[in-house]
Amino acid sequence: MGDVILTATTIITMNDAAPRAQAVALSGDRIVAVGNLDECRTAVPGAEVVDTGVAVLAPGFVEPHGHPLISGIATQAPARSIAPWDCPSWADVQKVFADALATSEAHTPLWFAGYDALLQGHPAPDAAELDDIFGDRVTVVTDNSGHGVYFNTALIKRYGWDTNPPADPVASHYGRNADGSLNGQGFELPVVTAVTGPLMAQMGDPLMSAALYFALMSRGGYTSTSDMTFDPKFAAGYEALAAAPSCPLRVSMWEMSITDTYWKPTSFSAGDTWLTKAGVKLWTDGSPWVGNIAISFPYLDTDATRTAGIDPAVAGGADSMNYSREQLDAILDRAAPEGWQMAFHANGDLALDLALDAYEDALNRHDLIGTDHRWRLEHCGAGTREHFDRAARLGVHVSLAPFQYYYWGDLLDGNIFDTEHGARWAAFNDAVSSGACVSLHNDGSVSPPTPIVNIATAVTRRTRGGGVHRPDQAITLDQAWRAQTIDAARTLHREDVVGSIEVGKLADFVELTADPWTVDPEALIDTVTVTGTWLGGRRIDLDEFVAAVGGGDNTGHAHLAERPAKGCC
Repeated sequence: MGDVILTATTIITMNDAAPRAQAVALSGDRIVAVGNLDECRTAVPGAEVVDTGVAVLAPGFVEPHGHPLISGIATQAPARSIAPWDCPSWADVQKVFADALATSEAHTPLWFAGYDALLQGHPAPDAAELDDIFGDRVTVVTDNSGHGVYFNTALIKRYGWDTNPPADPVASHYGRNADGSLNGQGFELPVVTAVTGPLMAQMGDPLMSAALYFALMSRGGYTSTSDMTFDPKFAAGYEALAAAPSCPLRVSMWEMSITDTYWKPTSFSAGDTWLTKAGVKLWTDGSPWVGNIAISFPYLDTDATRTAGIDPAVAGGADSMNYSREQLDAILDRAAPEGWQMAFHANGDLALDLALDAYEDALNRHDLIGTDHRWRLEHCGAGTREHFDRAARLGVHVSLAPFQYYYWGDLLDGNIFDTEHGARWAAFNDAVSSGACVSLHNDGSVSPPTPIVNIATAVTRRTRGGGVHRPDQAITLDQAWRAQTIDAARTLHREDVVGSIEVGKLADFVELTADPWTVDPEALIDTVTVTGTWLGGRRIDLDEFVAAVGGGDNTGHAHLAERPAKGCC
């Protein structure tokens, strides 16, 4: 690509030294000047001037905690979405069921992704309920949390499990009838994989499903993301996506600590501006929506928790830890000397205590206190100011999950937890005020890739249902926008190339329909929308990208359907 100068009504740079501009000059895939049109013409004489015609050109959004490949496999065609943002009630789910039965070939299996007991107000289905709906059509329903799967008798028979039921894999289990036969329910990723993997291999093209999710993230305005569940067997799939024309995402990888190679380097032929391995990922606890986060306070006994099958007598607590302290220490001691950036999933307060204790001791053991290590805490739903202050003191970055508050906030306050703990869930202000580097994320596929919704939620503390809980935990628009751009890039160790519009960085932009700083914060979600993205100075053509992936020979990527054996957000 030759030299070009792009103009827009305004350019938001996220560069404190020059926060606004009228033009940005590009040479190849890099930014060479930012300022007014005359300044850019002086920097690149003879460059073509292109008026983008957009209201706002801004740095592309950065997703610091994503799972783009497996999110595509789990949620895109051939799966049909029944996620709560598409189907708010069980009645809406039933409409999708009916449409699938009416519009699909009678012999093809059916896969529905995104069921949520708490938001849809319906207990997890089992084989008996699914048999009543689908008869002898092989049917699978996956839980939005990633921790559950539900299936009918037709699938049980197809797999031969009616006469030879499988044993429970490590760290997971099947639901069973009194006689030991399967009841059509399964929990945790090894079982989810055992149920869905064979179907995906027969039904669809995993690489194409991943491409569709890449496109979905791009439509939300993301230009950089991460894979926080990277397995080396995914590498070839990522290489193929990066090689496709108009690939819309750059990806940083955190390899799961459950692999045999988590401490080893991985290189990519696409080059590290497109694909790079950055660190190692662990899960200290589970999901708040299925009752297995490590908390010092109880779940409530309410209609909502009973419907979701959460028993306050056994849910939560220290028993929800996924690792012992000794196991964490062993993993840290292997990874830290190799220079990897550690990332710990931690939702509950006890999980955060464990993570910070392990971090502090390991940072001291390996002489990393005071260095730019940027070890990470993920989600931090029940995080307190004390947790965030400690993280800041240790140089630990904090990545928060606004979607947890946006979608579940009205339930968190008084239906899942007491108000003291539920109302302050995702304490944005406490995190930012601590001085820690804070980012915001969507954690696809647990929520749709909507960074503007993340920002609006952090600024207004308004839930999808209209509730406002602990408004003192809101942050400013500037703080929230930074957390989805330049500060998210810092968390990925990518602030030298993405996250702001500055000389020397990659020309990655998002087009917006309105200037967020001129919009009522309550109207951000409806007023500020994405019209396109740019990577390396080229406007992304998603039709070209999807067509290229779909038109290729993807038979060599069928193994992508065999998702990780354990460990999930």
